[in-house]
Amino acid sequence: MKHTILFLLTISLFFGSCKNQRNEELGSQKPNILFLLADDLGYGELGSYGQKIINTPVLDSLAANGMRFTDFYAGNAVCSPSRAVLMTGKHSGVNTIRGNSGYFNDDRWMRVALKKDEITIGEILQEIGYQTAFFGKWHLDDPNDLSTWACNRGFDYAIQEQWASRYGGLKFTIGMEYVNAMVDSVYYDKEKWNCHDEFRTNITFDYLDKIDKDKPFFLFMSYRAPHAHERYISNKDLYAENGWPEKERMHAAKITLLDKQIGRMLKKLDEMGELNNTLVLFTSDNGPHNEGGHNHDFFNSNGDLQGYKRDLYEGGIRVPLIAYWKGKIKPGTVTNHIGGFQDIMATLAEVAGVETPHQSNGISILPVLTGKSQPMHDYLNWEIQLDGYRSASQKGYFRQSSRLNNWKAIRYGINSETELYNLNEDISESNNIASEHPEMVNKFNRLFEESRTENDHFPYGGIKKEEKSAFDK
Repeated sequence: MKHTILFLLTISLFFGSCKNQRNEELGSQKPNILFLLADDLGYGELGSYGQKIINTPVLDSLAANGMRFTDFYAGNAVCSPSRAVLMTGKHSGVNTIRGNSGYFNDDRWMRVALKKDEITIGEILQEIGYQTAFFGKWHLDDPNDLSTWACNRGFDYAIQEQWASRYGGLKFTIGMEYVNAMVDSVYYDKEKWNCHDEFRTNITFDYLDKIDKDKPFFLFMSYRAPHAHERYISNKDLYAENGWPEKERMHAAKITLLDKQIGRMLKKLDEMGELNNTLVLFTSDNGPHNEGGHNHDFFNSNGDLQGYKRDLYEGGIRVPLIAYWKGKIKPGTVTNHIGGFQDIMATLAEVAGVETPHQSNGISILPVLTGKSQPMHDYLNWEIQLDGYRSASQKGYFRQSSRLNNWKAIRYGINSETELYNLNEDISESNNIASEHPEMVNKFNRLFEESRTENDHFPYGGIKKEEKSAFDK
């Protein structure tokens, strides 16, 4: 760990001031892009975002030498729909995927894949000559349709884990990493590696050793930590001296070990001579989990925010975003620009010098990264369906929220009262002021209904169409 810290402190000495350049001034050589995605990491689980106990020196140093966003949002409050927003640039109200499972006509709830005509970030960059690679959790496919896997959605090389289909079809092996969807692939040996992410990082290094140095690359690292299902931490000594419950020690260890793997990745790119021309983005797919015996309050994982994974309060959707780009991003910058996962596609498209697909409703954040005037969203909104795996009821677990400047509205169920908060004065969303601002509540209610499209797999309000009229009575 000390070597990692020294590495980042060393390279920070050479950081130049921001050149305030727009895309046309970034130079003829297209930059590499390294996208780092944590799984269920809370807004307050990094030292740079207020964490006092868990050690994250690499990411804290990256934030100190880059830009830290205070008001950035995941695409949704749980993994599949959040990643769908990220990959397509379409916010959750119009996205194909709005929950971890969707309703099908035979009364089953199964995973929903991205549509074949929806362009992914990988496909955009692949088309213009980027070497594209994906490592880790994809979660945007139909397990039984290999054409929906990462290797067939814009990534030249993809290693992803897979879960067994709930209703037959292809069978998958726990611990197997599927290389370009090939079943005869590689296993994760939990006795050999400190964590799953260490194993994947080593495989990534093998890939990087073989890339064409004359072409830019887009490397998407979809980590597993600190998700509750990541149980294989063989380092029994990390944080052992604190006397915490084992589930909490494991949670902290997963985050610190993730931080270590990111340090290894940055060091590798530096040794390759690629780091100086690489845009690095780090974020999380949603807020912290409260599963598997872990209590998200133990480490104050959300700081002052209310809620956690699956909630559309701030704690479920506000996430860290750290950006580093040598010579382009001014070190030590903190921004309160309000943005979200739908903006990543537009940003990377502008960075690479290509048009953003019309499907996207995101706004490029390249201007704020490079110190220019930044366009703003009129509003951000979220819609999530938690039926299926979690509930047999068709009438519950449908949630919506929206942010308009510093106003935030939320309702859990289309027939529930809309709550209203002023985030400038109440970041914890503890004082519902809806009764004091009926005109603002009405505005948000219109947004909830109008800023969305119909989706058969995720029916409005969590109610199947044939049941809605009876339910309304």
